[in-house]
Amino acid sequence: MNRVLRILVFGFLVWLTPFLVSLVIYPLRIPFYPLFESIMSVIVTISAVIFSYFYLKNIETSFIREGVIIGGIWFIISIIIDLFLFLPSSPMHMSLSNYIMGIGLKYLIIPTITIGFGYMIQNKIREKI
Repeated sequence: MNRVLRILVFGFLVWLTPFLVSLVIYPLRIPFYPLFESIMSVIVTISAVIFSYFYLKNIETSFIREGVIIGGIWFIISIIIDLFLFLPSSPMHMSLSNYIMGIGLKYLIIPTITIGFGYMIQNKIREKI
């Protein structure tokens, strides 16, 4: 699979994993909202970690740059897909401000992890030299 396709497929999977989990645990949303939100944050984190690992393990140079690129693209993919699902004229009606506060900001976990992995790998390589 070429680089661009891997980035896009992994980005979609980073979005899809939490979305599918949210459908399964949706009954918790109303009676246990803090628990629901905590679980979702953990799932976004796990998803970003797993797909960052699988993407970055095949990279040989420019780890920080790659972390920034995939983090930004995966963040944008998640936001764009969600906007089709959550904005007012969509199936799961939500105002933009509620979306940003309730879901959108959570996606900042993704570039935080990918960039952090990039720095970590880059520093490990420098230590070996």
